[in-house]
Amino acid sequence: GLLVAAHIAVRMMAGGADATLLPLAVLLNGIGYVMIARLNDERAAKQTTWTFVAIVAFVITLAIVQRPPDLARYKWTFLFVGVGSLLLPLVPGIGTSVGGARIWISVGPVTIQPGEFAKIALALFFAAYLADNRELIAAGTGRLGRLHIPQMRYLLPITGAWAFAIAVMVAEKDLGSALLFFTLFTVMMWVATERALFLLIGIALFAGAAVVAYRLFEVVRTRVQVMIDPWSQYQGKGYQPAQAMFAFANGGTGGTGLGMGSPNKIPAASTDYIFAAVGEEMGLIGATAVLIAFLLLIGAGMRVAIRAERPFEKLLATGLTTIIGMQAFIITAGVLRVIPLTGITLPFMSYGGSSLLANYVLLALLIRLSDSVARRTGDVPDSLTFGERMEARALRKQATREARALSQGGTR
Repeated sequence: GLLVAAHIAVRMMAGGADATLLPLAVLLNGIGYVMIARLNDERAAKQTTWTFVAIVAFVITLAIVQRPPDLARYKWTFLFVGVGSLLLPLVPGIGTSVGGARIWISVGPVTIQPGEFAKIALALFFAAYLADNRELIAAGTGRLGRLHIPQMRYLLPITGAWAFAIAVMVAEKDLGSALLFFTLFTVMMWVATERALFLLIGIALFAGAAVVAYRLFEVVRTRVQVMIDPWSQYQGKGYQPAQAMFAFANGGTGGTGLGMGSPNKIPAASTDYIFAAVGEEMGLIGATAVLIAFLLLIGAGMRVAIRAERPFEKLLATGLTTIIGMQAFIITAGVLRVIPLTGITLPFMSYGGSSLLANYVLLALLIRLSDSVARRTGDVPDSLTFGERMEARALRKQATREARALSQGGTR
């Protein structure tokens, strides 16, 4: 019933939006919930509550954000919110460590991962700042030897925020989010400036950072070694990826069937390794279906970005889609041992309230962008927003009451 209400809310408040965005997210959410319920009844009950909260937040976001370009006015607020959210887990007394990563805060009986919301806030800041300064950054009026580079006064605010976010993530040992922020910044800079130089610089910096991290951090070396050969540390760090491989092998093409596999043998099967649980009980067909759903969701988001004419809308759609796409890639590629596994959630599927709530807020923003772009390009009539219609209706009622009062006064 709540999902139907969410669909009705989208049709009423963002009728021009891509009709596939919400159904794809709900499909992924549903598959994830089924797997969580299969693995742990208590976690399934909590995930039900968080799904309710997330969908309510989704509808509220749609109602509040009437015109996406208005968000650009608050870019510095989003920067402070994003940076503050990243720093909260480092505050003594409220920050807690889970699995070696200090990315959680405790608020009474509830634990929250503020970094999930920082991703959205910083994407909003990056989009707004780059929309205002993209031409100055792309012009490259400064010089470094023979290279034309942007002047530092234009580049420093955004590169400073980016570098600080990555530094905090590394300090908190949240390497997956550090990689996500790195990719988010690189992609948005490339799209904003349309200069391949920024993409090449990003790739070079990533390669250099990977080498440095491998040499400096034992955890990075261990994860690389486990990715290459999990069997060499089967009784230790290699146990998780080895069990994931067993799960995929056991699932085969069609899967063992729900309730017929042994995904409980995989540590963190409802969070980091939920894709392996899907692979065992739904097989190659089910795992491929999940990947196709993500590709369709990413494709829908990129269509919004490509069709957007306003720089802020184009950049924000790019950033939000990059967040979903990179998270899905990092965790699925890590589970499949294509890259070293880093602790990050699979959007809409993994157990966790913070992740689910943030993803539905992100989805609401993407749907609102899709509707705005459709109206601007003429696909649907550019009518009043839902809030403006409600305000106009209230004004009409007030005018009618005043007219009746004047009429009755004149009659007397």
